[in-house]
Amino acid sequence: MGQGQQDKVTTSLPDAVGTSIGASLAPVDAELARRYPGDPGTRQPVHTVYVPADAFDARTVRSWGDQALAALDEHAPDAASLARALGISGELAGPVYERVRAKLEREPVEDLRIDFEDGYGAHSGEEEDIAAARAARLVHAAYEDGTAAPYMGIRMKCLEAPVRDRAIRTLDVFLSGLMEAGGLPEGLVLTLPKVTYPEQVTAMVRLAEEFEKARGLSTGRIGFEIQIETSQSILAADGTAAVARMIVAADGRATGLHYGTFDYSACVGVSAAYQSSDHPAADHAKAVMQVAAAGTGVRVCDGSTNVLPVGPTSQVHEAWRLHYGLTRRALARAYYQGWDMHPGHLPTRYAAVYAFYREGLETAAARLAAYVAKAGGDVMDEPATAKALSGYLLRGLDCGALDADEVTGLTGLSRADLEGFAAPRRAALTVSAP
Repeated sequence: MGQGQQDKVTTSLPDAVGTSIGASLAPVDAELARRYPGDPGTRQPVHTVYVPADAFDARTVRSWGDQALAALDEHAPDAASLARALGISGELAGPVYERVRAKLEREPVEDLRIDFEDGYGAHSGEEEDIAAARAARLVHAAYEDGTAAPYMGIRMKCLEAPVRDRAIRTLDVFLSGLMEAGGLPEGLVLTLPKVTYPEQVTAMVRLAEEFEKARGLSTGRIGFEIQIETSQSILAADGTAAVARMIVAADGRATGLHYGTFDYSACVGVSAAYQSSDHPAADHAKAVMQVAAAGTGVRVCDGSTNVLPVGPTSQVHEAWRLHYGLTRRALARAYYQGWDMHPGHLPTRYAAVYAFYREGLETAAARLAAYVAKAGGDVMDEPATAKALSGYLLRGLDCGALDADEVTGLTGLSRADLEGFAAPRRAALTVSAP
């Protein structure tokens, strides 16, 4: 071919073919957009703290932070001692330790659930009414005076027959109390436990709809988490993945799937000594949850450990190492949230989260910057990977592991730029880098 010549572009299909195919796939396009809108792009807390309703009070959040700081002072009073206990590398030890202490002073709890289920125990109906009304008053007051966790709400009882009426009443009393006090807070989260059949999710949707109608709220205002604690919620009797059907049954209201380590383990026959979030049965359940939730905007939350960091320092360090390792393991598997059962778990929750994001900061930033600049390098990333890299940096920023200035300095990108790459919808994957 001579210089300046160009290849001739020829086609064989008439435009009508593309038009016809587009028309035939229009319902599929609409279904994809409806069922798989992508991540909502909002902050996801790194953990959920459960506090029995009869133990919750106005100082609970601050008390957990103070107890966690006291545990650090007693068992790891400086960066070197925490690094030795957990195996954190030397160069990370100082930044991680400083950020953990700052977090415990500033925002010790990111997500708190006032528990009316297993953690609450046996109480009379009158006592639970009073506790639910009190919880509403305290949650409203906390958001008003700035002492609330970013996310707060209740875990009600399940919708199985023996406790169904009590679950409905407690939910009604709590939500009604919030409305009487001034309205539902933005950070409100509700948890429906021990879900076995999609029809129970449908019933929860109806409860939300009826409350919205009764109080003049916009449709869809009330969302909820689905707690996965039974084998039937993973594999239904007909061999289908029941959890996927639960997400559909939620009709857009499901915000999360929370794995219940001990109920689920017991359900499948795991001996008490081996009930842990890293058991193969747990891995299988969470993998099914993860695939079912992918792209739907529903987030997956890991379970907890019941090994508490109490007693002499050697015993506390052993419990810390376990919790730290389980948290790091979960993060590597893309379970960015888990349960914390005790104030002593907060230091290792944040140490694990901060080490995870700070270890990968420079590499993630360099890969994203190279992608934006089309600079290449030894890894050829695609738009989907740029989305993942941006999501990683945004999660690090949200929890306090990373600072905006250092991320911008390494990537050349603002938070708005990162959010653009991590845009929730599928179409974002095909957008060219700026």
